[in-house]
Amino acid sequence: MTKKEIEERKFRPAKQEAKDAAKNLHTPQTMSAAYKLAFQDTDFLLREDLRPIRFQLELLKPELLMNEAKIESTFVFYGSARIPEPDRAQERIDAATTDKEREIAQRLAAKSKYYTEARKLAGIAARYPVDEHGHQNFVVCSGGGPSIMEAANRGAADAEAPSIGMNIVLPHEQAPNVYVTPELSFQFHYFALRKMHFLLRARALAVFPGGFGTFDEMFELLTLVQTGKMKPIPILLFGKDFWTKVVDFEALADEGVIAHRDLDLFTWVETAEDAWSAVCHFYKDDNLMGCE
Repeated sequence: MTKKEIEERKFRPAKQEAKDAAKNLHTPQTMSAAYKLAFQDTDFLLREDLRPIRFQLELLKPELLMNEAKIESTFVFYGSARIPEPDRAQERIDAATTDKEREIAQRLAAKSKYYTEARKLAGIAARYPVDEHGHQNFVVCSGGGPSIMEAANRGAADAEAPSIGMNIVLPHEQAPNVYVTPELSFQFHYFALRKMHFLLRARALAVFPGGFGTFDEMFELLTLVQTGKMKPIPILLFGKDFWTKVVDFEALADEGVIAHRDLDLFTWVETAEDAWSAVCHFYKDDNLMGCE
């Protein structure tokens, strides 16, 4: 809505009404919770009955802000919150107090190469040029947390480009990683709405080794594409050795619970260059910049 359209509106804007409501005289009636404007009454908005409204708000807020930022498409990164960056990989090994802890720390340290690859791939995506209308494509998007997510946002920061972080409220204290663009740092209550926003603008998606959260997000994406509920996009799985150890994809097909062609929904990659090459191949008819 333009400034002129706002000025010509017949009804006073809600922001002004809210400001005026704060000037009310203090009486038993005005001090009652019932008297609060509904959209300013947090206790009212948090009632069980209002869950559909909260769903709508959580869908709408990031959508409006990303529209205003002219984000046309994203490059989404999924992956573990526990894989260390290479420079700190030795710290957890040194901190181990048992042989089992040391073994796990060494395995995580061996995966620190994926922090590097995520950062490099994000840097490549983040350098994708803005179009003549100011629209941004392949904007880096992560869960906003540490490890692989941090690496993605950090790669965008290396390129001096904006990036998105989609945090989720958890029982333990947490904060977005420092590389997320503050104006594109979102916090969600509902996992479902967060996952929807991951995919609404996704033009490519990279999946790095991870745990329950990564599995959840990856398999939901694969299901959406497999069932035709979502158009195919490049789905890039980093770390074939890891994934084939923890998931026997071929066995799923051999058992008949998925089709062998479903294994073509994703592409195995090991490096950032492999991943970007796969994206270029997928969009070969679109003449993507940086794919010469």
